[in-house]
Amino acid sequence: MQTKILISVKTYPTLSSKYDELVCTAGFKEDGSWVRLYPVPFRKLDYQKQYKKWQWIEADIVKNRSDFRPESYKLRDISSDIVVGDKLGTENNWAKRKGIVLNNIHTNLENLIAEAKNDKLKTSLATLKPKEVIDFVWEETVREWNKDKLNAIYANQRQLNLFEPTQKLFQVAKKLPYKFSYTFTTEDGKERTLMIEDWELGQLFWNSFKSSNGDETLACQKVKQKYFDEFVKKKDLYFFLGTTKQFHNKGDNPFIIIGTFYPNKEKQQPTLF
Repeated sequence: MQTKILISVKTYPTLSSKYDELVCTAGFKEDGSWVRLYPVPFRKLDYQKQYKKWQWIEADIVKNRSDFRPESYKLRDISSDIVVGDKLGTENNWAKRKGIVLNNIHTNLENLIAEAKNDKLKTSLATLKPKEVIDFVWEETVREWNKDKLNAIYANQRQLNLFEPTQKLFQVAKKLPYKFSYTFTTEDGKERTLMIEDWELGQLFWNSFKSSNGDETLACQKVKQKYFDEFVKKKDLYFFLGTTKQFHNKGDNPFIIIGTFYPNKEKQQPTLF
């Protein structure tokens, strides 16, 4: 059965022993409910199936039985057709996007965490409106993928390509050398710092790195200019949050930021009194 999904999240690629590289995709059904698609070897899909953010797709999906989170689905067949449809634009200050995205907004992260821990709900995807965004920070992390995993992936590719010696190896995405995070509060009054795993942010870093002639500090500052100076100060910012399967039931807060939603701030109408 085909399901229509508005793609709103694509996380930065990670390594996969089976698919070489995987992307976690999430989006909204027509009724505004969340759905997660994983695994998706996105960059290995045929070009016409490589959907963009804010495009509708239709795909034959089934519940991912290896994942207890209720929003988690997978393609019935990785090679099956994904029909890429219309893209929702930003006309009228993102009116069409808002009509899908802003149906269920969380403003209290403590309550959302309780939903995630609730065995009857197990909420793992949500849209959060922060009360105050305090800062955007970064810290250096491991710079390269695990060499053993990476070598195994390329060795497997070479083995599969024995009968096609002219076929090039698929190059997995470069690992980001920094972790980027927002520090913010919600209505529960607690200050938290959550990591961002949005593919757009990663691509912005690499583009900024290139335009800055390899200056990593300047590249990070350019990322902050967009994600803090622009999104926080000039936009009406929302976070798309998701849990990781590994840590959903562990720790105080299982959520990370997997995407952002940033229409312009609505102009305040002048009052007569």
